[in-house]
Amino acid sequence: MRIVFMGTPDFATPTLLEIIRQGHNVVAVYTRAPKPAGRRGLAPTKTPVHEVAERFSIPVLTPATLKDPQAQDGFRARGADVAVVVAYGLILPGAVLAAPAFGCLNLHASLLPRWRGAAPIQRAIMAGDVETGVSVMRMEEGLDTGPVALEERIAIDRGATAGEIAQALAHSGAALMARALPALAEGSLAFHNQSADGATYARKIDKSETRIDWRWSAAAIRDHIRGLSPSPGAYSEIDLGRGAERVKFLRAAAVEGAGPAGTVIDEAPTVACGGGGAIRILEAQRAGRAAMSGQEFQRGAQISPGAKFI
Repeated sequence: MRIVFMGTPDFATPTLLEIIRQGHNVVAVYTRAPKPAGRRGLAPTKTPVHEVAERFSIPVLTPATLKDPQAQDGFRARGADVAVVVAYGLILPGAVLAAPAFGCLNLHASLLPRWRGAAPIQRAIMAGDVETGVSVMRMEEGLDTGPVALEERIAIDRGATAGEIAQALAHSGAALMARALPALAEGSLAFHNQSADGATYARKIDKSETRIDWRWSAAAIRDHIRGLSPSPGAYSEIDLGRGAERVKFLRAAAVEGAGPAGTVIDEAPTVACGGGGAIRILEAQRAGRAAMSGQEFQRGAQISPGAKFI
C-alpha cells in the first residue's frame, strides 16, 4: 500500500518501523518541526519519527498546520491509499481525512471510548485504572470518536510507570497496525462504532498538576507519581539547607504509616500522606542531577525524620 505516516514521539516509531518491515511504500512522513533542545535550548532537535524516516530516505514534511489549502493540496498529491496516524500532534481537517482512498487509521493508546484525547496513558495510571490498551480506529473529525477495528488489552501493574506502559503499548500497537493494514487492503477489516457509554477525556498534562498534594491518600499519590514518570515528573519541595529545593519523584510505593501530611517519618525515606497511609520513595531526582534510588537520595540529601515536603 502507498502510506503516508504521521507521528512524532518515540511511541510512534515501532509502528513506522513495522510498516517499513512489511514492505509497504511509505511515500511521506509528516511530523512536528525540529525544536531547540538541551539545557541552553540552542540545537534544533528532530523528532524520533523524523530520524527514523531519514534513516530510510523517506521524504519528511513538517507543516505547522494542515488547515491551509496549500498544505492540503500537498497531502493529496501524495496519492496515499491510507494515512497511518500515531501521536502526531496536529488536528487533521476533513479535507485531509478524506484524501486517502481508505481514509486515515489512528493508533490510539487507550481502550476507546475511555481516555480520548492527548494524554491517555498518563490519565489511565493517574486514575488508578487496572488495565489499558491500544485501539486501531478510523479517524473522523471528532476527537478520537471514530469507529474501532482492533484493540489489544494489557494489565497495568501497580508499580508500572507511564514510560513503561507506553513502551509496552508502542510495541503492541505496532503489531496491531501490522494486522490492520493487510485486512484493510483486502476489504476484511471490520469497524464498529464506539459505545456511547464510558467516554472520558484525557486532557493534556498541565504543569500545575505536577506538584504533589500530600493531603491525598497514599494510593492516589503513588498513582500520580507513576503516571507522570519519567516526564514531566511529579515533584515536591523541601529545604535541604539552602532554601526550598525541587525534587522529582519517579517511583514510589504506598505503605503503612502516619503523620502530618508531607512529613518524613523514617529514613527509608517514607513520607506521610494526609488522606491515609504513606509513600516510600523508591526513585527520585534532585534538580540538575541524575535519577537515583530513594536510599541514595536520602543519604545524599541527609533527610531526617521530621523534615517536611511542601
